[in-house]
Amino acid sequence: MDNEDITLIAEGIRGFVRAELQPYEEIVERDDRVSLELFKLIQKRALDAGYYAINMPTEHGGAGLTARERAAAEIEFGRVSRALGVICNRPAPILKFCQGDQIETYLRPTIRGERWECFALTEPGAGSDARAITTLARRDGDDYVINGTKQFITMALVADFIIVFAVTGVDDAAGGEKRKRITAFLVDKDLPGVEVQPLDVVSNRGMKSCMISFTDVRVPARNLLGSEGGGFSLAKDWIFSGRVMLAANCIGLAERAFGIAAEWANTRRAFGKPIGRFQGVSFKLADMAKDIHVSHLLVADAAGRMDAGGMTQKDASIVNLFVTEMVGRVTDEAIQVLGGMGLSKEMPLERLWRDARVERIWEGTSEVHRDIIAKSVLRDHL
Repeated sequence: MDNEDITLIAEGIRGFVRAELQPYEEIVERDDRVSLELFKLIQKRALDAGYYAINMPTEHGGAGLTARERAAAEIEFGRVSRALGVICNRPAPILKFCQGDQIETYLRPTIRGERWECFALTEPGAGSDARAITTLARRDGDDYVINGTKQFITMALVADFIIVFAVTGVDDAAGGEKRKRITAFLVDKDLPGVEVQPLDVVSNRGMKSCMISFTDVRVPARNLLGSEGGGFSLAKDWIFSGRVMLAANCIGLAERAFGIAAEWANTRRAFGKPIGRFQGVSFKLADMAKDIHVSHLLVADAAGRMDAGGMTQKDASIVNLFVTEMVGRVTDEAIQVLGGMGLSKEMPLERLWRDARVERIWEGTSEVHRDIIAKSVLRDHL
């Protein structure tokens, strides 16, 4: 697909976001929830418009967009409250590894909007260091028995099944070390022993992050996703691409904040002229425009590498690090341009500012990305 077609995708989703999602932002912000009625309404409209499961294969009913196309779509979804944008579900790509009965039980119903998944890797003691997870899955006849706790799991309240990562053993590794055997499972949320508890955080009101506890949860062995011990490899590939798509989403958020600030700078007057005429404000706008433009280039480059099958962990970390820090700077400076009105709940800017804060954390912290980049650079210059 050429650039003109990508532009058409972006314009279509932008119009959908403005007409079908943004009008509900104030309600979600006020209530800190998306009602079931609103959820179903938006889901149906997204399905009807063809903006649902855009990242999934066409052979299973998805739109089958390329990485470049998906990145353009994510920029547009970034212009609205994530609690609303996420309803136009882009299912976890790891579901593409469903086999046999899993395809009709989990993959295709999720693509059709009949089921919903959540991705449970992070734990109270294992965030960016995913190999530190301690949730255990013990084989017992034809089942696995899972015990452990997951944390900061988004959409767990809505989901009816969970993609759970658990330790199923320990293997020998190079140098005499031991390495945990991490395996992925498809776990129905209504199984005995599964408990979901929402957390209260300042970012992304209405899209609850949750704690999920598993107490002697018995899961059929046929619900193992991929191969035993292969869960981390499946998750790693998705996490790297997810970092690029998160960065794309951040661009949309940043552009919305930037637009508010630029319009304010043109209309707000001080000392007889628009405040945008003062260098203290105009240079802020110039820096915002520069950072957003660079972010577009980084995301486009990374998405192109994904399509070509050549994206590395370093590539994903570079784009995620720069763009997530960029959206923090842009939203903060936008508030500075508006002054006190920037923090008023009459404007959407304070929400954008709060929402931007988590971006430097949840797809790997800035510190972890710098560590990944630095190690890659040092390896390249041995």
